[in-house]
This record gives sequence, structure tokens and C-alpha cells, in this order.
Amino acid sequence: MRGLALKTAAALGLFGIAMPALVARAADADPAVLSPALPPATPSAPTSANAAAVRAGVDAWTAGNYEAAVKAWQGPAAKGDADALFNLGQAYKLGRGVTKDLVKAEAYYGKAARLGHISAADNYGILLFQTNRQTAALPWLQSAAERGEPRAMYVLGVAHYNGDFAPKDWVRAYALITRAAATGLPQATASLATMNQTIPLGQRQMGVSLASELDQKAAEARGREFAAADLGAQGPSPQLVPPAPTAQPAPGAIEKVDLPPSASVEPANSYLPPSFEAPAPPPPRPVPVKPAMPKSAASQPAAPKPVAPKPVAPKPDTAFPASGSYRIQLGAFGVKANADALWARVRGRPELAGHARQDIPGTVTRLLATGYSQSDAARACAALKAGGLACLVVAP
Repeated sequence: MRGLALKTAAALGLFGIAMPALVARAADADPAVLSPALPPATPSAPTSANAAAVRAGVDAWTAGNYEAAVKAWQGPAAKGDADALFNLGQAYKLGRGVTKDLVKAEAYYGKAARLGHISAADNYGILLFQTNRQTAALPWLQSAAERGEPRAMYVLGVAHYNGDFAPKDWVRAYALITRAAATGLPQATASLATMNQTIPLGQRQMGVSLASELDQKAAEARGREFAAADLGAQGPSPQLVPPAPTAQPAPGAIEKVDLPPSASVEPANSYLPPSFEAPAPPPPRPVPVKPAMPKSAASQPAAPKPVAPKPVAPKPDTAFPASGSYRIQLGAFGVKANADALWARVRGRPELAGHARQDIPGTVTRLLATGYSQSDAARACAALKAGGLACLVVAP
């Protein structure tokens, strides 16, 4: 059985992409989490001298004077300044102003992460994973993914898909890869296309719903950490806490597949277009029949008495008023033409008639119908599902 192949060096972008912005002010340092991997570092109280030295180093780096930048950061780093430690880690990672040394880069990242530097914590977790220390990396990656860090979400998504370093959970895997792909990470986009071919539709729909929940939690987590940064607080130690299990369909044989090459490709539909019943064939044309000659009046039977037609009960009104701020998502498509085709086929249904269409562009195009109250959205979506259509109620 083969699983999704994780091309870490290229896929995670730790060594081949632009360096994250150098931080000049202590207030900009976002708190991360402590790690037992390195001895505790004692932070120094923020001082104007440290801040000025870090700022001078950033100015020198921007001007291309990397050696001067490294020299400016060494003093504050020795005093436990998280920004200076992170910037030195970047210098050693890229080999600018110093000889490239990933061991030293890792050490600086680790110290800065302990002092509450989120970017350092993110890079530290990725670097641990790339150097085959997955167990040590997982707490860092888990914390980073909870903040919405794309590379961490990608790594954890693949891990949950394969069941290699995390419990196998295709719903959570799809949610994480969907979120990573939405940021434009090309490897996540390619993985999403593979998952669309291998993960059943029901699990993918559950994954999309879970992705929305994780997005909201990530926003809340970032808000807490930024507030802690303003107060100079330090975050708690990361613990490898297994995520809450997601609902799973009945178990069955799962065939693993290889991850496609790390190239940016358009993802397949996150929602597959639902199957529709074939339209009823048109009624056959009447066969012309030669009319019979009329019989004489004496031989004709008496005309039957007219029978009054039975009254037809009026059909119940199943339309849903177009008012309210709730929406119904009908699908997410890598090709917009597929969204157009689905809308053309379903817009006349009573659950959707009179409701405006909304397209939300992005890595995939989300197709929604707008203008429902909360109760109407729930009833309309239930009716659509009863008719074999996939849908999801979206709150304002």
C-alpha cells in the first residue's frame, strides 16, 4: 500500500521561498509555545537599546549589508531578544552574512520560539520534521496548524491521510489540505486534487464543514496570541494533544495513492456535482389512424352521461421566501464552468427559485444561493439532500 508522498524540502518552502519578514520591534513578536526540545532560555526585559540594535540590523539587512546586520543582532540575541534570535536563525538558514549552517539556524529558531516568536516556532517545527524528527515536530506543527500556518496544515493533512505520524482521519486530512490549498500552497492544491479522486464524497463534505470550524478557531487563536504579545506574555508549552475524532463513515478498505508531482495544478471539485435523474423521455407521437365511417343513428349507442372530473388538491407551496442573511452552499469547483452547469440545472427547484446566486472566487469557486432565514436554509438544504443534492448551510 502506498501513501501520499511528502516532498518536504520543496513542498514546505522552508529553504526555497522568500524569507519571512524580519521583525524590528519587540511588540511585533508573536508569542508561540515553549518546547522541551531545548534548554530554557531566559528572556531579557525589553530595552530601547535592544530594539534600536535590532532595528539597525534590519536596516543593514535591507541595504544588503548582511555581515553588519548579523553583528548588530548578536548583542540583543545574547540578552534573549526573540526578534534578534529569529533574525540570526534566518541568516544562518540562508547563509547571508555568515556561513550557511542549519544546525545553528535550528538552535536560534528554538530559542526564539521559546521566547514567544511565532514565525520562529513555525520554522522550527518544519525544520524538525524535515530532519526526520517527526515526533518532536508534531507539537510545533499542531500549534502552527491551529494558527492557520499553511505548511503545517499541509504536513499534518498528509500525515492524517496516510496515518504515518498521526491517526488516520480522512475527514480531518481533507479539512487541513483544503485550508492549506486556499492559501495558494501549490503542493496542497495538488494533494487536494488527489484526495478528490480517492476520498468519498460524504467524507469530503464533512471535511469542508470541519475546515470552516478550524478557520474560526485559528482566527480566535491568533487573536489571543497577538493580545498576549502586546502584554509581553509567553504562551504555554505545546503538548501533542490528539485532535477530537471526526465522524467517520463505516470502515472499509482504503487504497492509498502517491502524491502527484509538486506542481501547481487546478484542483478537482471539492464537491462533486450530484447525480441527477435522467429527464423523462418525451411522450411518443400519436400514430395516425384512419377514422371509421360514422354509423347510422339507429345503431349508435346512447351517449354516456358526462362525469364531473375529480377536484385536484392544490400542491403545497414549497417555495422559500428570498429574505434573510443565511446562504446555502451547493458546491466548490476548480473549474467555474462546472459551477455554471450545476446552477443551470438546479436554479428552478422550489428550494432555490427566487434566490440570487453568489460565487466566491479563490483556489476553488464556491457556489451559493443567498437570501434565507436560518430555519428556511435548514429546511431547503434538507429538501435538496432528500432530492440527491449536496448542500451546506452557511451562517452570516
